[in-house]
Amino acid sequence: MELSDYLLTPFYVAFFYALAYAVRPAVTNKYTKKYFIPAFSLKLVGGLALGILYHTIYGGDTNNYFHHASIIYGAFGKSFSTGLHLITTDGTLSSDIAPYASQMFWFGPDSKEYFVIRVAAVGAVLGFNTYSVTTVFFAVLSFSGMWAMYITFAKIRPQVYQELATAVFFLPSVFFWGSGLLKDSLCIGALGWLFYSFYRGTIEKKNIVRCLIIGFLAVRVIAAMKVYILLAFVPPAALWVFNENTERIKSSVIRIIVRPLFLIVGIVVAGYAMSSIAAADARFNIEKIGAQSKLTADYLQGISKQENGSGYNIGAQDGTLGGMAKLAPQAIVVALFRPFIWEARNPTMALSALEATFFMLFTLRIFWRVGFFKALRVIVGSPILTMCFVFSLIFAVSVGISSGNFGTLVRYKIPLMPFYLAGLYILDSITQQQTVRKHTIVKRPQLA
Repeated sequence: MELSDYLLTPFYVAFFYALAYAVRPAVTNKYTKKYFIPAFSLKLVGGLALGILYHTIYGGDTNNYFHHASIIYGAFGKSFSTGLHLITTDGTLSSDIAPYASQMFWFGPDSKEYFVIRVAAVGAVLGFNTYSVTTVFFAVLSFSGMWAMYITFAKIRPQVYQELATAVFFLPSVFFWGSGLLKDSLCIGALGWLFYSFYRGTIEKKNIVRCLIIGFLAVRVIAAMKVYILLAFVPPAALWVFNENTERIKSSVIRIIVRPLFLIVGIVVAGYAMSSIAAADARFNIEKIGAQSKLTADYLQGISKQENGSGYNIGAQDGTLGGMAKLAPQAIVVALFRPFIWEARNPTMALSALEATFFMLFTLRIFWRVGFFKALRVIVGSPILTMCFVFSLIFAVSVGISSGNFGTLVRYKIPLMPFYLAGLYILDSITQQQTVRKHTIVKRPQLA
């Protein structure tokens, strides 16, 4: 850490706290208000803690992002137009930016890392090239989307607003890995805004133009870094919209008639969206997903062998979609419920193992108490539960197969964690409510 980190960071933190208190009345109600500042504080703590550990001790991508951002900051010092060009470029090399681009190994039109560098460069310019201040900017951006996610869940199922706060904000892996100067912070923040815009615009049908703009920007942000998040989210989101709008048709006859039409439209829209998303990254062409997954897994498993020990093996991949399908059950287990406690090799793995154990025990508790088949019926009958669990399972398969080691898995899986745990809490609430209603029905007395 530099001297500027200690001198400037408190002023920026104070500024963002003042901003948080100023906007809180507009984005909270009497139930959610008490979580706003604690959740915001935890994001700042998570981002700064990650920075202290990895910027000063371990190293890694967060250092590389800031190093590249510092190069752009230096360009601004010599020429504002050159610095601005480095932030806005699509990766095409030109004479004015060439001296700086040659210093950045992540510069290029196909670089997924360069988007993070652009955002970090804006933070560096506004924060006088201070790592911790830039981290605070990332934490604030991430928090904005996650608050949008939380208020959406709370509006859908207000009975469990307390539990939903835990699902969105208070999972250690999520606020640690999802708050620092990393791709993950921007992605989970953008995913929260996308979730919000889907619900607000297509289900509540309010502020449609604003939601279209927010949704478009969120898609662009995620696609710039991790397009596979969109490939996992879009189909269940389209199914969610279809189910919600079908359920709101009061006439059962009309509902039966239009259901197939809505379903076809939903499938067409989801298919078009997926093809458009995949077209943005040739690696995720439907015919190449299996091969790309195998390539990624082999690479990460090789790293884990060098790092003593955090690798896992769920079976050999053959680079095909069929091969991925065979490994899907193991991938779901590893993404949701591993590492097991005895597999932890370091403090961060131990933290992830405790979370995974909680996920496993809570899942078993609910399905045991409710009954497996009844729980499935409730999930299928509730559009939001269908969306949460379908997205979580699709995402679990993708990251469980491709990660190859627990060190990267704990970062890759954080987008699914709020949705999966929120789904469990909502499922628990719905089934308990059904049980209460069942036991409070007053039977009409029989006449003698």
